[in-house]
Amino acid sequence: MLFSTPGQFAVLALVFVAGWLFGLASHSGGRRWRDRYTAERDAHAAYRRDADARVAQARADADAQLAEANRRHADLERDHARLRDAAPAPVQPVTTSTVTTLPTTATTVTPASAARPAYPERTVYANRPKRNWFDWR
Repeated sequence: MLFSTPGQFAVLALVFVAGWLFGLASHSGGRRWRDRYTAERDAHAAYRRDADARVAQARADADAQLAEANRRHADLERDHARLRDAAPAPVQPVTTSTVTTLPTTATTVTPASAARPAYPERTVYANRPKRNWFDWR
């Protein structure tokens, strides 16, 4: 055993009391660390309040965006149902115009919407998709 005699126990008690007295003598007092602890606790509490407020604001913004997206989705679904159930658009009539030139009179047939195709059919590229700049995909 480490301590077996009364003299060893007395030395142990004396070392314990000396250490305790040395600790009290070297201690600078409780006010400084207590003030630092209080300042750190207050700073942490302020940070937590700020972080919680930012999280709550982000959740509120996300909820508002989700509500707006749901409203827009419902509007689009309503428009889709209305357009799906609507009567088909009438076919535009073909108009004829008479072009008078000096020697003869010619009649041309032109559809009411005379839009030209964006990519005219060419024999080489008739079955190929449109490519980007410099013929790259």
